[in-house]
Amino acid sequence: MVSNGVIDFSGLYDRYLHQCALCPRKCRADRINGETGLCRMGMQARVARASLHLWEEPCISGDTGSGTVFFAGCPLGCIYCQNAQIAFPENDCFPGTEVDPERLAGIFLELQGKGAANINLVTAGHFAVPVLEALMLAKGKQVSGTARFRRPLQIPVVFNTSGYELPSTLRLLGPEIDVYLTDFRYWETETAKRYSHAEQYPQIAKDALKTMTELAGPPVFDEKGMMRRGVIVRVLLLPGHVKEACRIVEYLFNTYGDSVYISLLSQYTPMPAVLSDPLLGRCVTAREYKRLVNYAVSIGVTNGFWQDGKTAEESFIPDFGSGEGVIKT
Repeated sequence: MVSNGVIDFSGLYDRYLHQCALCPRKCRADRINGETGLCRMGMQARVARASLHLWEEPCISGDTGSGTVFFAGCPLGCIYCQNAQIAFPENDCFPGTEVDPERLAGIFLELQGKGAANINLVTAGHFAVPVLEALMLAKGKQVSGTARFRRPLQIPVVFNTSGYELPSTLRLLGPEIDVYLTDFRYWETETAKRYSHAEQYPQIAKDALKTMTELAGPPVFDEKGMMRRGVIVRVLLLPGHVKEACRIVEYLFNTYGDSVYISLLSQYTPMPAVLSDPLLGRCVTAREYKRLVNYAVSIGVTNGFWQDGKTAEESFIPDFGSGEGVIKT
């Protein structure tokens, strides 16, 4: 796969996508020859939206916005998914379009040209191979030939994930990733099974986070307070699950201390698919969120973020069907 310093990606595609095992589902779909995996995606990356986004953590969005690239499909498939429109829409009518690595590299550079603080890869793990190729092209590295871009990518790359990742996939992408923005969704296997059909999620998330911290190292910020390297762990508080969220925060702080930043999210928004659920059918209450924040403070968490005001708003869920940044053929 490497000859005279030049990476030939044909071998990587064959190794990872011929019988796909990029995510913990390991569905073994032959995505090279037209099969789709449990993520419902084929070989090429499908991009639903690419735009500047101001609703990430302050050290990710900054003043100019994070260059978010939303990928379609998802290996985890939470029943309450906030981005269901691109993760698993009805009749598999996914927004956006398939792009080859060269076009994807161009998207990264277009975002850099618009002043993006970073390139934010949202749910990209199931496209790890084409994303890796695109990142290397964008950075001016030799990939099966001479790089085509004169002004290489110079801003940090953020891997934005549900936490449902394999260490092997993370290591594949590792040399090109600077910051990990990862979720830790569940502490209890029963909750993971009920809401995401992934009862092994808690251990998978632990293993993935351990790998991310090894790859990224301790947090590094520039003079403007923007994260250049490091790990941020998001804990999305689900209605009625304060105790479980507290267990996650306790684990994160006891295991990693100040070497990771903990972001406590109250922005859960009930989607149509779960409106009849006695818990998921409502928003998080102010009292629930305050209990979580107070607990984090009580055990000594200082490197963290929390949200003020009413956060279950439309602004946190982009429109993937129209508007600026929607990728179309």
